[in-house]
Amino acid sequence: MSPDVQPAGNYYDKYRTANPIARRLMRGFLDAFDSLVERVPVSNALEIGCGEGELSIRLARRGFRVRGCDISADIVGEARRRAHAAGVEASFWPQPIETIDVAAEAAPLVVCCEVLEHVDDPLRAIDALAGLARPHLIASVPREPLWRALNMARGKYLGALGNTPGHVNHWGRGAFLQLMSRRFDILQVRSPLPWTMVLCRRR
Repeated sequence: MSPDVQPAGNYYDKYRTANPIARRLMRGFLDAFDSLVERVPVSNALEIGCGEGELSIRLARRGFRVRGCDISADIVGEARRRAHAAGVEASFWPQPIETIDVAAEAAPLVVCCEVLEHVDDPLRAIDALAGLARPHLIASVPREPLWRALNMARGKYLGALGNTPGHVNHWGRGAFLQLMSRRFDILQVRSPLPWTMVLCRRR
């Protein structure tokens, strides 16, 4: 991932947006996430691209022992503040997926939501995730071209045909499942509007 190009964390804080339509969409996203987490035994979890820490906090409340990393030290600081305010134990540190120590940081559950659309080399990222997941991974990406169509419908990023700043990869549902199938067995698929989310087991 290129820090000089990519926005750190979420381009906007979708987890705490006041927009009623966006809030409804996020409820669908979080419900899908929870339904997949329920299928994984509670143990250690690692979140890659933790952003402001909202999913890590959600995992910690379920009893997972959570660590998370992100490319931005500022965003990591915000994740620490939110975890503290939520009264949960979670540790965060700044690091991009491309340089993570796979052997040292592997976990029974790895979460990588809203990250792969940002990375310069998604195949390399998938290989890293396959090394980290021992054995489960939950991953999500925006579902294209629906994502861009919805952005344009709300008058956003029109000059970029609805592409959110920092999104350098674009997958429809089938293409994303094909990508994940390179290194993982796909156990469950969820399609909360407008995302694709999967629970996988590494081969």
